[in-house]
Amino acid sequence: MPYRIEFRPAARRDLAKLDPFIRRKVVEDIEKLAENPRPSGYDKLQMKEKLYRVYVGPRKNYRVIYQVRDEVLLVLVVKVGDRKEVYRRVK
Repeated sequence: MPYRIEFRPAARRDLAKLDPFIRRKVVEDIEKLAENPRPSGYDKLQMKEKLYRVYVGPRKNYRVIYQVRDEVLLVLVVKVGDRKEVYRRVK
């Protein structure tokens, strides 16, 4: 059974800032998380919340930080951005 994907408001703003070509590629990769929320190459972040990151987009230069809630089959996208910037302001 596929997971539902939801975006935090900050993640929606992050996506809106991306170039349309890059945004399309990133969204395609995010949609794949509905079938497999823990794909090969994902990493668990060392934080209080159970956050994961995955490399996405063209040339895998972008990161998606997300939370998996298995009990309700939900992938909550917390932050999307360039690999150099995305970890700033992640709580």
